[in-house]
Amino acid sequence: MLRLLGLLGAAYLVGSVPFSFIVARWFGVADVRREGSGNVGATNVLRTAGKAAGLLAFLLDAGKGAAVALGASLLEPPPSAVAPLAAVAAVMGHMYPVWLRFQGGKGVATGAGAFLPLAPAATAVAVVVFAATAAASRYVSLGSVAGAGALAAGAFVLGSPPAVAWCAAFLAALVACKHRGNLRRLVQGTESRVGGGASSGRA
Repeated sequence: MLRLLGLLGAAYLVGSVPFSFIVARWFGVADVRREGSGNVGATNVLRTAGKAAGLLAFLLDAGKGAAVALGASLLEPPPSAVAPLAAVAAVMGHMYPVWLRFQGGKGVATGAGAFLPLAPAATAVAVVVFAATAAASRYVSLGSVAGAGALAAGAFVLGSPPAVAWCAAFLAALVACKHRGNLRRLVQGTESRVGGGASSGRA
């Protein structure tokens, strides 16, 4: 039990490294929480610091998730449930980082990175669903929620181990919860679109 708690704690701490905040600062944005949507994630870094910064933030956020999942898989190989639990812990670290007083991002990039080595086919489906939904609707938030749901559904349908599938479902619920303000604005018609200029929407 102590080993499990130690691994999950380490996964949380790795996930809580605020790469989006750091990258935005490297590119001249002093505090990304005070700019754009206020979200500590790659989308807001893209909006406030430019495409290169946004891409770098996405890759680093996804990379920390992948590193946690791969590391946990090496320490506790399947069929152990430790790796998917560590993946969720990393996403929660990104969402609620201790270093930023628990004000983090929405977990999409970190979640994709974390589940790529655990459920590659389901993650590929999720990326396609995210891209198609975001491109068709021009709402990154809608694409994020749809992609997270597709990850969970894909994990069950495509035969991922039960622990991976259920952790993916929990992740989808976390992502949807983090986007509840966006979903409310979508219903109200006030959510911001990609390329649609500034508004009150937060992605």
